Amino acid sequence: MKKTWKVLFLLAAAFSLVMAGCGNSSSDKDKKKKETASEMRVALTGQPPTIDPMMTPGASTKQVARHIFEQLLTLNSNFEPVPMLADSVDKSDDGKTYTFNLRKGIKFHNGEEMTADDVVASMNRWIEQSSVAKATFGDSQFEKVDDYTVELKLDEPTLDTLEVIASPKQFSAIMPKEVIEKAGKDGAKEYIGTGPFKFSEWSQDQFIHLTKFEDYSSLDTEADGLSGKKEALVDDLYFDIVTDPATRLAGLQTGQYDVSLSVSNDNYEQVLGDESLNTYKDLYGNITLVYNKEKGPFTDFKLREAVNTAINSEEVMLAVFGHSDLYEIDAGYMNKAQTNWYNDSGKDVYNQGDTAKAKEMLKKAGYNGEEVRLMVTRDYDYQYNAAVVLQDQLKAIGINVKLEVYDWGTLLERENDPNNWDLLVIGFSTVTTPSQVLYLTNNQHGFTNDKKIAELLDSIKTSNDQEKAKALFKELQDYGWHKYLPVSNIGFHYDFITTLDKVDGFTVFDGPVLWNTSVSK
Repeated sequence: MKKTWKVLFLLAAAFSLVMAGCGNSSSDKDKKKKETASEMRVALTGQPPTIDPMMTPGASTKQVARHIFEQLLTLNSNFEPVPMLADSVDKSDDGKTYTFNLRKGIKFHNGEEMTADDVVASMNRWIEQSSVAKATFGDSQFEKVDDYTVELKLDEPTLDTLEVIASPKQFSAIMPKEVIEKAGKDGAKEYIGTGPFKFSEWSQDQFIHLTKFEDYSSLDTEADGLSGKKEALVDDLYFDIVTDPATRLAGLQTGQYDVSLSVSNDNYEQVLGDESLNTYKDLYGNITLVYNKEKGPFTDFKLREAVNTAINSEEVMLAVFGHSDLYEIDAGYMNKAQTNWYNDSGKDVYNQGDTAKAKEMLKKAGYNGEEVRLMVTRDYDYQYNAAVVLQDQLKAIGINVKLEVYDWGTLLERENDPNNWDLLVIGFSTVTTPSQVLYLTNNQHGFTNDKKIAELLDSIKTSNDQEKAKALFKELQDYGWHKYLPVSNIGFHYDFITTLDKVDGFTVFDGPVLWNTSVSK
């Protein structure tokens, strides 16, 4: 007997309202009187390497691709997985089999109907391409049951199966089978999805042009996060590739762009004071100080503990982001918005900034003044600026810290070898489940190799009860802060996205949501 995974589409959560910021203040009556433009122009921060979202977790790819492609499941504003191209999901009693019942009559942009053949081809390619999907599902494959039903059989039950499938990061886009079969090692060359916008043109280093898909089949539930009703309210959607933040802001102020996907933090107060602009906060991720636990001085937990005691997170985040609106001081490994997982264990040892106590702990740990290499990149200013402040804080307790700065590609290469560094400042983007928190797994991000953490992660993944899994994650986070310290979380931070005040209906959720969005003339 199967248990049906039932989905309740929630009303817009308080979190969504906070993240979305203040919308247009016009009354509904006034909005009805407004003439809307047929075109919307969005300033994109960089050219994506591809628009095939299976090939990269990069933000620029995701920001464009989510308007073209859709998934079987997506996330609502509470980070909960809900159906999109699936009509419903059945889960077997043993938790090993998931049956996805597909929506009927869904058209691809080429006019063909989406069927199980397309879904199976797309999902199996995604498992091959996504490291998170591969780690979650192993050699499991999607199989066709009939034209509107597909099945996933797992070797072992995995609690976060649906969250991983719904993740917007390197997401599981459904494409026509023939497009999947033609895709090479560098990704699909035809961008054909089922979304409210369809691909039209890509002028390299200039713009990506999408157009309204007239045959789009929308859900009729309330829009919430990435879920629910979608409607293309403009005929033409342009993503203009604008790498310079000053140019993006200037173009917004002159009306050249309707939306800018990132504005420099230095301009935050200026933007807030401009009545012609609206500002939206978008949770990006967190900044961490990662400890090399494989080689060097920080294999000693007592030394990691001394460093953690010295860190003043508030000082770091304010120096980096310049305004309290743009960061959040919190001990959580997951954000407060992620209600299925969030807990505040570790808050007693987080953000201490206790120099005197840290000096005593450092002395007891036996530190003798050897040089400590703090590795960072300058390709992301927020990471470099955080490293500079942390260097000063650690020098204040007597640690001989040398800052080693590399370009992003070189840093990632050097990070793999534990002989190359002692401390690392790096950012992690938002993930949906504990199994995706990379610094908890035995990989290059600090070489976490702890039996208890591994056992707890495994117990979380194989649990059949969300509340039990949440309690296990609380135990893991408590252990992490008090007994192991894989990293010291510094804080969460936000991108801020800016629109002209004539843009209506715009929301954010791990990037811009441009369906249900109009531009008044």
